[in-house]
Amino acid sequence: MEAFARETLPNGLRVVVEPIPHVRSVSVGLWYGVGSRHEDSATSGLSHFMEHMFFKGTARRSAREIAETMDRVGGQLNAVTTKEYTCIYTRVLDEHFSLGLDVISDMALRPRLDEGDLEKEKGIVLEEIKLYEDTPDELIHDFLARTMWDGHSLGRSVLGVAAAVKQFDRERLLGFYNAYYRPANMVLAVAGHVDPAAIREAAAAAFAGLTGGSSPPAGGTPQRVSRREVRRKDTEQVHLAVGAPGVPLEHPDMYTLQLLSMTLGGGTSSRLFQQIREERGLAYSVFSYTGSYCDTGLLGIYAGVSPEQAAPVLDLIREELASVARQGVSEEELERAKDQVKASIVLALESTSSRMSRLGRGELLLGRILETDEVVARVDAVTLEDALRVARACLDPEGLTVCAIGPVDSDLAPT
Repeated sequence: MEAFARETLPNGLRVVVEPIPHVRSVSVGLWYGVGSRHEDSATSGLSHFMEHMFFKGTARRSAREIAETMDRVGGQLNAVTTKEYTCIYTRVLDEHFSLGLDVISDMALRPRLDEGDLEKEKGIVLEEIKLYEDTPDELIHDFLARTMWDGHSLGRSVLGVAAAVKQFDRERLLGFYNAYYRPANMVLAVAGHVDPAAIREAAAAAFAGLTGGSSPPAGGTPQRVSRREVRRKDTEQVHLAVGAPGVPLEHPDMYTLQLLSMTLGGGTSSRLFQQIREERGLAYSVFSYTGSYCDTGLLGIYAGVSPEQAAPVLDLIREELASVARQGVSEEELERAKDQVKASIVLALESTSSRMSRLGRGELLLGRILETDEVVARVDAVTLEDALRVARACLDPEGLTVCAIGPVDSDLAPT
């Protein structure tokens, strides 16, 4: 049984702590329930832009001083923005926990949001968007989400669009910050060599002056679209993505779908890897993945192929999905997938950063922490009948969303 300490402070901030006595590091994360799905066309990319601005200095420290403070103690400081949350996090030696908390609380409580910094950061983010546009093997996944959830905010890119970013100003950032980067929409997660009582006291002192806030609107549940979209681009490869319906977070079939994904394209022994790469030599990179959000999800498949092989590879993917939907998977495949998933869960426990992330995401998105034994038990409980039932519900080859970036036409024929 894992030991977690959970408490909600008087100002609404949720604090979750996992003490790990045998390590010497501490990971601290500030989690906000705001991401790209909470934006509209005028604010597309604002959550990601706010993440950047947290690093541009505070009322107490310049951007350079923030960096030098962490480097001086060998600490790591970073942040991430996703479709449904933003996180600022640090990892330090246990003896420097107070400093690490002071730095990220300073960034959260007193960001400068200076107009001059804002204009410079616009240039940086616009270059980041251009870089992303030149990275089709990453861009294709956003293209797939945008096509699957056409018109819904969940399909928006985390980076945003250049036209919106160019219009950001301090007033808009302040309004966004004051609404959503507040205790009612925040979680402080800590994992490592710490005392939960001391963490509670330190958090109460660090965030005593911060109150209020609310959760942003999520735009309702998206409706999935099944169609084919091609973006013509002069690349050496065609970047192909196939999307099937998935399930939301905490859905009873979430782990069943993960196991199906693992069997299809989760490793070098998976069906698609063996069929497309090893047996036919049609691709270097081919894999599958799942994504689960508060109200929906997807199963995605990616392959990078030569233009003349795009259509044949899509046919192979459809055939494999149809086979699994008809017959399910073998007992050997299911057990191998279970071992792979459980290994990834257990290996993540060796990192205080991974443990902190589990705490933060669980509390923020689910309102509870999933213990390792519970997750492993849910994985072990999946049967062959479950796998067949979920495969039939999700892997219909006629209901797929297909996207491609590269020198092909709408039929995936080379151009």
